[in-house]
Amino acid sequence: MIQELIGAAVGLAGVAGVYTAAAARVVKQYERGVVLRLGRLYGGVREPGFTMVVPVVDRLHKVNMQIITMPVPAQEGITRDNVTVRVDAVVYFRVVDAANAIIRVEDYRFAVSQMAQTSLRSIIGKSDLDDLLSNREKLNEGLELMIDSPAVGWGVQIDRVEIKDVSLPETMKRSMARQAEADRERRARVINADAELQASKKLSEAAGVMSKEPAALQLRLLQTVVAVAAEKNSTLVLPFPVELLRFLERAQRTPEPASPDPPSGDGGGGEDTHGVGEGGGEPRELPATKRREGPADRG
Repeated sequence: MIQELIGAAVGLAGVAGVYTAAAARVVKQYERGVVLRLGRLYGGVREPGFTMVVPVVDRLHKVNMQIITMPVPAQEGITRDNVTVRVDAVVYFRVVDAANAIIRVEDYRFAVSQMAQTSLRSIIGKSDLDDLLSNREKLNEGLELMIDSPAVGWGVQIDRVEIKDVSLPETMKRSMARQAEADRERRARVINADAELQASKKLSEAAGVMSKEPAALQLRLLQTVVAVAAEKNSTLVLPFPVELLRFLERAQRTPEPASPDPPSGDGGGGEDTHGVGEGGGEPRELPATKRREGPADRG
């Protein structure tokens, strides 16, 4: 009798051990458990730790609550300004409601991936090429909003969406390079012209100061000679006095001497415009008054 009781107890312990082994489940810290009993949701979400289910009747689904990084395959499309581009992105999302992620959608990962691809193609068609290249923050916000709207009902929250790369055709790359080069050349010319304008104003002011002080121009010439001599080159600089140039200029401005009058009709000589000074000196200019020659003059 005692042996039968011991055997029954051992059998019951074995059955209990097998049942416990079959019903025991462990939910990790970053997971949540959803139990379906006979195909229907049973109870709430199982928290991390040890939990029990009814073998054969219950089925435990574990949902990862960590942030998932999903790359979006490159999508080719035409922008609003008719440029063909190829854009890829990356989506960061996580599950916030484990029950909805299991019940509302068959595969929430695949659903988010397809929604991200279609939203990316839509963003490409609504944007210009300049926005894709320089205004990505605004596009990322719009793309995140487009993906997050349907994902809320799936128990999924979109944390962030980033556009990774924008691939352009080679012809477009060359055209943009030429445009950028032309723009840089235009800015360089504008800066150079502005510098010339400022330099001309300063030179004009310097010329006004030097015109008041003639010695300043001579000092500037000497400074130029010193600067050229310090270069240790074979250039020979010969300063030409500015005063000499001014003297020659004044000499050219002096009036020319008057031409002699033609002889009179009575055979007498005309008026002498130049005479000889005493002692046989240099000819000098006589007064311009007319007089008639006398006998003493003819002798």
